[in-house]
Amino acid sequence: MKKLGLIHIYTGDGKGKTTSAVGLAVRALGSGFKVCYCSFHKHPEKYGYSEMESLKKLGATVLNFAKGHPHLDKRIDGELIKKEVPEAIQTLAEMLKTTHYDLLILDEILISVRDHYLDEQILLDFIQAKPVDMELVMTGRAATENVMKLADYVTFCKKLKHPYDREIGSRKGIEY
Repeated sequence: MKKLGLIHIYTGDGKGKTTSAVGLAVRALGSGFKVCYCSFHKHPEKYGYSEMESLKKLGATVLNFAKGHPHLDKRIDGELIKKEVPEAIQTLAEMLKTTHYDLLILDEILISVRDHYLDEQILLDFIQAKPVDMELVMTGRAATENVMKLADYVTFCKKLKHPYDREIGSRKGIEY
């Protein structure tokens, strides 16, 4: 029987999207799967993101694209990010022609679409061209209806309460 690779989305304004994707990656790695984790708009050299190092230690391929986001760091050139994100998707599409992964995670890719750094159609084409036996996970706020229509799983993380509302900043090991 041929293995079926489904499409997962973790979206919404609540905490847990990346955490869920990383948890799935750990489960997959523990089952002997080949995993590729790709982040968008994160800057691991600046903020740490220790989950990336943990995934590497467990054997995942870890890639970082479009480091940072102009909304969070005004020094970042939005036009450069607008060029980098589609190039990253093209790089991944080419990589998937020669390298098999059981699980591919595109962490915060939905932010790229929301903020117009990636045309939605490019992502839709990438999703539709994915290997049929590869599980694909996408995270980020504001998943579009068209992307969600292609998904098999859609999980909406809703913020009901968060320490940030009380001006408690992000904490290492918990939020990053």
